[in-house]
Amino acid sequence: MPSDTDRDKGNPPPAPPAIRVEALTKKFGPVTALDQISFTVPAGQTVALLGGNGAGKTTTISILLGLLLPTSGTVEVLGHDMASQRYRVLPRMNFSSPYVDLPHRLTVTENLTVYGHLYGLTGLKARIAQLAEELELTRLLDRPAGNLSAGQKTRVALAKALMNEPELLLLDEPTASLDPDTADWIRTYLERYRARTGATILLASHNMAEVERLCDGVLMMKGGQIVDRGSPADLLARYGRATMEDVFLDIARDRRSSDQAALG
Repeated sequence: MPSDTDRDKGNPPPAPPAIRVEALTKKFGPVTALDQISFTVPAGQTVALLGGNGAGKTTTISILLGLLLPTSGTVEVLGHDMASQRYRVLPRMNFSSPYVDLPHRLTVTENLTVYGHLYGLTGLKARIAQLAEELELTRLLDRPAGNLSAGQKTRVALAKALMNEPELLLLDEPTASLDPDTADWIRTYLERYRARTGATILLASHNMAEVERLCDGVLMMKGGQIVDRGSPADLLARYGRATMEDVFLDIARDRRSSDQAALG
């Protein structure tokens, strides 16, 4: 609710978070993949969802995309409840993962055209040409997706995720299989995209240098729970570490730095 001061000054109320998750639980039979997790992702920020294999990252992203139903808890995306209003949200968001293959026999152009139609986009030819130029895919447009290298597939997957210029972009390992030069170029592109559009980005990554560079906030997951959170700078200070990789290892291995141990 806006405060009286805000109303007196005529200030608009603050924007709701792009993602609000409360007491989210997901069980697969006897296995609890997510255990009462709660978090928010402020609009316009880039936030990392980190954790080792089996921590619950993929399950969380799948629920945010509406691909899985939660066992309990609530999920709001872009101000709408995903349980009852996801049809209002899905056209405004998108997802990219190098581990989700595009149909191999279709060319890059054909794949992007299919996804463009799924989002009800018009002017597809121009949009595909624009993204191909921006992501250096022009020479690959007529090549079957199955004939692309791993790095090329990663760039095409990102182009697919940007077709509808989403307000919320969910990224799983956005620079996987890319050489250092191309990976740096993609990170710069994502920074510029967010600055230009005001989009919110939630990314899962095992590249801690990428997290330090791109992210305003970090959610650390382990065993289906969020075990720590904060900005990269906050976490580095809290764990007394110089890099996010060391923070990640501290959490994954249940170890504490000598500074933390000294504090008891």
